[in-house]
Amino acid sequence: MLDQLEVIRKARGLHQAGLEAACSARQREGIRLLRRGMALLESIHPVAAEHGDEWLVARIRLASTIATVGSETSGAVSAGLAGLDAIRPLLDEVSDPWLKKDLSGRVDHNYALLLMAAGRNEESIAFFDASLEHKTAGLAAATDRLPLLDGFLNTLATRGLAYTRLGEVGRARADLSEGIEIADSNGLRVQAAEVRRHLGILEQRVGNVPAALRVHEESERIYQQLEVMTPPLLKQEQARALLTAGLADEAGSHLDEILPWMLEQRSVARDLAGAELLRASAALMSDDLELARSYAASARRRMLRWGCQTCVANATIVGLRADVQEALRTNEIPPSLTSRALRAANGMPMPRLADQAALARMLAVRVELRKGKRKRAAELLARIPQPGRLTSVDYRMLRRLCRAELAVAEGDKAKALAEIRAGLTELDRVRDRMGGIELVSGTALHGRELADLAVKIVLERADAARLFGWTERTRAQSYRYEPVVATDPELAERVGEVRGLDQAIHQAQHEGHPTAALRTKHAERLREAHRLGWHTGRWGRPRPVARLAEVAEELGERALVSFASSGDDLVAMVVVDGRCELVRLGSAEQAAESARMLNVDLDALAPDRLPAPLVQSVLGSARRQAGRLETQLIRPLEALLGERGLIVVPTGPLFAVPWGVLPALRSRPIVVAPSATAWLGAVRSTVSRARKVVLVRGPGLVGTRGELDKLAVHYRTARTLAGAEATVPAVLRALDGAKLAHIAAHGAHEPENALFSRLELADGALFAHEMAGLAQPPTQVVFAACELALNRIRPGDEVLGFASALLASGSRTVIAPLSRVGDEAAAAAMDDYHRGLAGGAGPATALADTIAVDPFRRPFVCLGAG
Repeated sequence: MLDQLEVIRKARGLHQAGLEAACSARQREGIRLLRRGMALLESIHPVAAEHGDEWLVARIRLASTIATVGSETSGAVSAGLAGLDAIRPLLDEVSDPWLKKDLSGRVDHNYALLLMAAGRNEESIAFFDASLEHKTAGLAAATDRLPLLDGFLNTLATRGLAYTRLGEVGRARADLSEGIEIADSNGLRVQAAEVRRHLGILEQRVGNVPAALRVHEESERIYQQLEVMTPPLLKQEQARALLTAGLADEAGSHLDEILPWMLEQRSVARDLAGAELLRASAALMSDDLELARSYAASARRRMLRWGCQTCVANATIVGLRADVQEALRTNEIPPSLTSRALRAANGMPMPRLADQAALARMLAVRVELRKGKRKRAAELLARIPQPGRLTSVDYRMLRRLCRAELAVAEGDKAKALAEIRAGLTELDRVRDRMGGIELVSGTALHGRELADLAVKIVLERADAARLFGWTERTRAQSYRYEPVVATDPELAERVGEVRGLDQAIHQAQHEGHPTAALRTKHAERLREAHRLGWHTGRWGRPRPVARLAEVAEELGERALVSFASSGDDLVAMVVVDGRCELVRLGSAEQAAESARMLNVDLDALAPDRLPAPLVQSVLGSARRQAGRLETQLIRPLEALLGERGLIVVPTGPLFAVPWGVLPALRSRPIVVAPSATAWLGAVRSTVSRARKVVLVRGPGLVGTRGELDKLAVHYRTARTLAGAEATVPAVLRALDGAKLAHIAAHGAHEPENALFSRLELADGALFAHEMAGLAQPPTQVVFAACELALNRIRPGDEVLGFASALLASGSRTVIAPLSRVGDEAAAAAMDDYHRGLAGGAGPATALADTIAVDPFRRPFVCLGAG
């Protein structure tokens, strides 16, 4: 009998090892260990009553896990469900009632998991409920509850995931919040991290990407504190959220950490292919076309073996996009590219993969148009179905682009512009539904080529007024929305459910599961949301695009210079004295390189105490770059500009130009704006009567103690937050509703999505997207910190960053540096600036006088209204 007990113990050990391997994405290894354990058990027969229950319990646990993991690995869900059904009669043979409840809870949990895998999420809830009922009873009777909490939390969190897939946002959040509270209060750190991963998935589904990333970071921090490896599933979810936020390089870094490990551990083909497909998408967004092709091809091969047709199609589309993008860029069209795209489209099962097939055909249309085969392109385009209610924005914009390019090929540029206008209007409606500003801006990616084509067509006509109208129509869309803070919790919940159901429908389509019930629920929630007032969107009513006449009227004696480019052609539209003039400025690439080199020099000059010979060398280089920019961008405009104050609307890399550094513009009041529409909105915004002034000093700055002491002379009633008091929550509370906020803190610009640029405060980073969430942003914000006016330039000149996020949210004026600034130089500049404000000068004038004292060490700009 002792030998039999030893066998049972070994089988238990193999069960635990197999379960750990499966949970670490090593499913094949896990199945092998589990089957060894089952073989050991079946080699003996429990004849003795003394060990009969132990043998039976071990068998039930092993059989349940094998049915579940084996089904997840092979994709044979029905076989797994049948295996679990076969276990249920064994439960009646267990003599201990509490042990029976524990085992019943495990079997019900696994049954629910497999129902979820089959897309039967609604049915899974009943089994999760039953599992939790069994486990709750076990917890109530246990003298030591801690060992049982792990299983309870796992079921609670997974039911939360099922609710997430059903679009039941409130129920999902309730389960996950309860799970986090239980895990935290009982010191179950790993379980707390895992439940947070599920919460991050929920936040992303409802459109709150910053919250998703924050929750995932909290989860990762727990694993780091425990000095254990971050699970690949968490890294994949982080990468997915980062891609949604447009942070392709960072997403790629997360995936690069786990892909070698997954290959080494021989993870299941589905999991590995999913990570590879995400990596291919990140590479495509980063314009690394070779890497995108490589990972897409590998993911496609693995998914062919796994049998997921949707995944195969998605990998095929990514690979085709990379090939088409390179062909259109180089104008070297492989003869077989069209036929490849059409073969891929024709091989996709209909109607399930109708959207993917249409995307492949649209790529073929673009290739045929570039080859000059207009008739063939028109025939292919005629087969592309009109988009439905839930069709992706990518599909919609690509179809509009194909129709516009075909119109250009047919010589009908008016029709092309009409298609572009319709596409951009459609994109506005998508933005209106998206919610958070980081997603509103992200949709600009889909309109990039539409906007470029519009500018190219209009620029050919050399019509300055019409070009002004189109550039305003295509750029800086985020700034066209009047900021609104959601105050109705019921509406917020319904909107979250609509977004969650959008994602649930797409996931069900991906997995080949029915969507009728989800679509019905989506329509119901959408009607409820509209009934509650969801007709203007999270960011309120879109402001109309500024008309040239009203911009000219508001300018008065000032001039507005709006830059635009098409290919390598750079132009300026100068609005002055009621008219608009077009001036051609040569190479856009040359101007971009001069701007880049000037910023490199300004960064090098920033440290407070540099050797004099180095200062002279770098200063000489900076002066040369500033002179080149002046010669190319300002001298050709001098006759129009005179000595007027300027409103500058840059384009692309020109957003990085500190205009006050250029010799011809020294001491001249200059305001930089994302668009004329944004400038007009800022100028016409209501000036708050609030008198609150907030002064903030972050950690690690040398000269700021004296700086803030000097500012306190100008603002005697100001609230100062410094040292340990300058925490993220305290600073956000203080900034809300302020007339003026001066923030002296180190900061960093995130070039891939500047909403994740940050200020370093006493308790960590304050991100730009958190500033954008203020109910009443400060009327004027002064950043005496590094690089915080730098912007991520999205297609259509969508600029984001600390400065521009505040402008989009309602701040009237923002003062910030475009490159690094030394602590002592910043302190001196800010003393001069606030002295000018105290003397009655406006922000743009006070800043112009400040910069003129030491231009190359004070690369500040005035953004907004001025």
